[in-house]
Amino acid sequence: MADHLFSPSLLLAEQVERELLPLTGRTIIELGAGCALPSLLSTTLQKPPHLVVITDYPDDTIMNNLKGNVTRNSPHVSPGCEVQCIGYEWGKDVSLLLSLVPDSDGYDVVILSDLLHFDSSHDVLLSSLTSLLRKSPSARTYVAAGKYTQPQVCDHFLHEGESAGIIWENGEDDPEWRGSLDVKGGGLDQEQLGVRKGMCRWWIGRWNDNHLN
Repeated sequence: MADHLFSPSLLLAEQVERELLPLTGRTIIELGAGCALPSLLSTTLQKPPHLVVITDYPDDTIMNNLKGNVTRNSPHVSPGCEVQCIGYEWGKDVSLLLSLVPDSDGYDVVILSDLLHFDSSHDVLLSSLTSLLRKSPSARTYVAAGKYTQPQVCDHFLHEGESAGIIWENGEDDPEWRGSLDVKGGGLDQEQLGVRKGMCRWWIGRWNDNHLN
């Protein structure tokens, strides 16, 4: 499924295109990226992130698809933005990923798109999230899920995240598609994109003050 374009990635990509997420000059990592639409789009912004690290499960087929997307996108990467593509399994050692960041103190932004339905993996996903998200008041995680993911499954992840020190805010619920870039390959018009967007929920997470350095 790493070569499929799912609704949560469309929602987050629209937020990126509209520059509603503060990404300029920041360090970003996407876990379980699949097609990596949100993180790849961020690399093309006029004022891009400093570093974008795109990860997925270290399987040859999955990573070949992902690396192909990164390569095809490379001519469009804005100057000053470094892009890395790395295989990573949730819950495993994050030392290599942290070594890519200045001072190895974590990422300003962690993106989780359409991952909450892996309910048996919430513990390892949260372990990676909390190990990678920089201990800073400005650090954020953006989490999106399709409404096909049962509410109790999403709630379980959010509750466990709160126990780990993350405070959640609901993302804006706006079913109208407000992006302007063409979405190629899916055959979707503006109305259909709005329907896909409306099929999602999303959250913005930050550290509880008690967990900051």
